[in-house]
Amino acid sequence: MNPILKPLRIGSLEIKNRIFLSPMVDVTDAAYRQVCREAGAALAYTEMLNIGAILHPNPKTQQLMKTYSRESPKAIQITGKSVEEFKAVLPYLKPYDLIDVNCGCPSTRIIDNESGSFLLKDPDKIAEMIRILKKAGFTVTAKIRLGFKNNNVIEVAKAVEKAGADALTVHARLAWHGNNFSADWQWIVKVRESVRIPVIGNGDVDSPQKAVEMLKIADGVMIARAAIGNPFIFRQILHYAKDREEMPFDFHENLLYFQRYLELAKKYEIIDMQRIKFIGSNFLKNIKGVSAMRQKLMACKTVEETVSLVSMILKEH
Repeated sequence: MNPILKPLRIGSLEIKNRIFLSPMVDVTDAAYRQVCREAGAALAYTEMLNIGAILHPNPKTQQLMKTYSRESPKAIQITGKSVEEFKAVLPYLKPYDLIDVNCGCPSTRIIDNESGSFLLKDPDKIAEMIRILKKAGFTVTAKIRLGFKNNNVIEVAKAVEKAGADALTVHARLAWHGNNFSADWQWIVKVRESVRIPVIGNGDVDSPQKAVEMLKIADGVMIARAAIGNPFIFRQILHYAKDREEMPFDFHENLLYFQRYLELAKKYEIIDMQRIKFIGSNFLKNIKGVSAMRQKLMACKTVEETVSLVSMILKEH
C-alpha cells in the first residue's frame, strides 16, 4: 500500500490517510474544510486564529471557530505572543480534539503582534506554549518554518518535540521567503532525522506526483495554495497513490465542489461575500472565458445569486 493511503497516528488520534489541508486565512472555514475532506483530505484545521481575538470574541471570530457536526477530528490552529495568553485560552479550546500552534505565519500584521513566525526567534517560548496545551490534555501539533531570518529549524523542532508535541509540520521556507523562493525539502529530511514524532511536509506540493514524492521524506503531506479553489486535487492524489495513474483535472467535477461549498456556507451561515468571491474566483481559473465569468461572479451580491451563476456555468460546461 502506498504510504499516503496508510493511517497516521498523531497522539491518541488516528488520521485515516496522510493528506492534510493547510490552515489558510480566508479559506478554511467549516464549509471549505468539509468539502476538502469529502474530496479526500484526512485532516483540516480552522484558519489561524489569534488568541487575542478568541479571548475578546466577535461574530467573525466565533464564526471561524465553528466546526461541523461530523467533523472528526476537530482541529483548530492558534497563535499568540505570550505564555499567559495560552493559559487564558484553554477553556475556549475544549470543543477541539487537536490544537495546532502556528509558528510560521509571515504576515506583517501577525509579526508585529509578535506571533506566528516571530515565535521562531524563541524556541523556549514555543516549547512552554506547547507544554501548557499538553498539560491541559490536548493533542498538540505545531506548524513551523525553517526560521525567522536565519535557519534554526532543527533547534525549534527538537524544542517542540521535547515539550511533548504529537506531530510537527515543516513549511520548508524561511519567514521572509515569498512563494517565489522554492521550498527547500532537504530540511524536511533533516528535521525528520532529528525527531521521533511524525513530520508533515509543506511547501510547493501542487500535484499528485509531488505529494507522493513528499511522502518519501515525510510522514504526511500538507496541501495549501494548490487546494484553493481545487478540492479535486485530493481525489487526484488518492487516485495516483493507489493506481499510479494520473486522473485528469475535471473542471465540471471540481466546480461541483464549489456548488457544494455554497450549499454548506448557507447551512453554516458563512455569509461573507468577499470570502466567497475570493474562493470562487479560484474555482473559475481553468475555465474558458475566465475573465467574463469572474466579472459576473464579482457582480453577485448574495449567495443565491452565486448559486445561480454556478448552475449556469455547469450547464454550459
